Amino acid sequence: MDKQELAAFLRSRRERISPAEVGLPRGPRRRTPGLRREEVAQLAFISTEYYTRLEQARGPRPSREVLGGLARALRLSDAERGHLHHLAGAPPGPPPGPSREVRQSILDLLHRLPQAAAFVTSATFEVLAWNDLAAALMEDFSALPPRERNIVRRAFLSPRPGGRRLYGLSDVDAFAQLSAQRLRAAAARYPGAPEVTGLVAELLAGSEEFRRLWESHDVSAEPTLVKTFQHPVVGPVTVNCDALDITDRDQQVVIYTATPGSRSEEALRLLSVIGTQRMDQQVDFPA
Repeated sequence: MDKQELAAFLRSRRERISPAEVGLPRGPRRRTPGLRREEVAQLAFISTEYYTRLEQARGPRPSREVLGGLARALRLSDAERGHLHHLAGAPPGPPPGPSREVRQSILDLLHRLPQAAAFVTSATFEVLAWNDLAAALMEDFSALPPRERNIVRRAFLSPRPGGRRLYGLSDVDAFAQLSAQRLRAAAARYPGAPEVTGLVAELLAGSEEFRRLWESHDVSAEPTLVKTFQHPVVGPVTVNCDALDITDRDQQVVIYTATPGSRSEEALRLLSVIGTQRMDQQVDFPA
């Protein structure tokens, strides 16, 4: 345990966080840059005296539970969390769960692809970010609570209006197999993470199909590179599917593009105009 470096690291991370970032009032007499020691202690569920001793390089080696609380309170990145553990002489265990934080550069990328439907998914297939065309092609994710923005939950557990399953995807059975296999791999990477174990338990209890796929213990499948959406407004839209891995966050950027000059490109162009507004009649395109 490097007490001096640990103390300096904690102090530097504390001073960079504003009270507003963690939902605390700034107050009229705040002189300390960032958070106060007692505020970090409160957020980490430890005593102010203990945290003060850590920052003064006088504290005993913190437990993994304390380090986890400090990492959450100080909003550490995965790299910073690992560094904190190493300074404390307690190498980090498995990540606490899949990352839900999308880098700003990736958010900017989504909105620089106006002719493509693009979105970001977590290791558990939660849709974390999307552009306007993705919402128009699939659904208005902003109108859903975060729990319902999960594509796997949508595929296995949601109602199927008009017989349409998962946006009327042509490869929905292949996607179901792929998602079950990737969830099994995610469960191995994040053992005990509530968002993973809870989702798997819910799917096992609610879907016989998922239970069958899960019990096969397969962990790899080839993705479908071309798929067709049966859209209720513009009809069938065939797109090329590319997925870019964000390895440090265990996320994927999924990009749907139509072949230039195709009917589907015209349909995507129309969707980019009408967005997520509801229309009563399907639009017919020339063959």
